[in-house]
Amino acid sequence: MAEKLRGLAFVVGDNVDTDQIIPAQYLVYSLTDPEERKNYGRYALSGLPPELGRFVQEGQWQSRYSVIVAGRNFGCGSSREHAPAALQIAGVKAVVAQSYARIFFRNAVDGGFLLPLETDLPLHERIRTGDAVTIDLDEGVLTHEPSGRSYPLRPIGDVEAIVRAGGLFAYARQLGIIKANP
Repeated sequence: MAEKLRGLAFVVGDNVDTDQIIPAQYLVYSLTDPEERKNYGRYALSGLPPELGRFVQEGQWQSRYSVIVAGRNFGCGSSREHAPAALQIAGVKAVVAQSYARIFFRNAVDGGFLLPLETDLPLHERIRTGDAVTIDLDEGVLTHEPSGRSYPLRPIGDVEAIVRAGGLFAYARQLGIIKANP
């Protein structure tokens, strides 16, 4: 799939947990009701320390940031699948981190919510919130537009196809592994 993702970066550090991604008090909203679903976007990353800035502006439910750049252990904490869903609803297409909590990574892929990309470099120390970035999925690089520097990403393999299909079950249906819904 020849694709480049372009967008503004929102930068966080290490150990961003699922309660920072979507605080527990907002889990009362329905993911299936279109209007209530917007609240997951509205409150995405609202549990972060205020000095990192607002991910979603007051009165909005989608963010201007479509790429999150993080350090190690992104998505640690509880196993709530609402965390990658909240980020997707807010408009996030990819998270680039040094490592992920296994359950967050699996929830992001299994639900087809967003691309969890990995890097060996501390990009959260080299990129600033608001910087434009381009992710070339074919080449496996993230380019920091202000500096023109490109940084390698780890190969994502079949994960991209699963996310693009809309999740693990949709992917299995595409391949004919399981029957399509009637």
